[in-house]
Amino acid sequence: MVYFKELMWKTAENSKEVGSLGEKIASEYLKEKGYKILDRNYSPRFVSGPLRGEIDIVAEKEDIISFIEVKTLKDNLVQGFSPEQKVDFEKQKKIIKTAESWLMEKKIPLDSKQQIDIISVEINSGSKKAKIRHFQNAVFL
Repeated sequence: MVYFKELMWKTAENSKEVGSLGEKIASEYLKEKGYKILDRNYSPRFVSGPLRGEIDIVAEKEDIISFIEVKTLKDNLVQGFSPEQKVDFEKQKKIIKTAESWLMEKKIPLDSKQQIDIISVEINSGSKKAKIRHFQNAVFL
C-alpha cells in the first residue's frame, strides 16, 4: 500500500537527519493506522561484544508485535531504486537477532505473534511530501 504524507517539519540536510525524519514519519503513519509504539531505536549492548543491530520501531497491533526497519531516501534521483532495497540479507539477519534480544529483554516468549516489517519513506523536498510504503511481514523469522 502506498501512502502520501504532507511534511510538517523542515527537510533534513544530512543522512542522519534524513533517517530521523523518516522514522518520525513512519511513527506517525503507524499511529494513524492503529499501532501502539512500544520502543524506538532499540539496540542491545553486550558487555563483551559489539553492537549487534538496531530496531528502528517496535510496535504492536492486534496482539502482533512488529519489528520495523525504516529506510528513507530524500530526493531520490535514481529511477527504479527504492529505499527498501537497502535491506539486504545481512541486515535481515541483524534485525532477527536484535528482535530476539528485545523479546528476551522484555520477557516475552519467542513464540509470541511477531513479524518484521519494512517501511520505505521517499521524501520529496520540492513538494514537501513523503511517499510511504509499508511491507508487512517482509522478513521471515
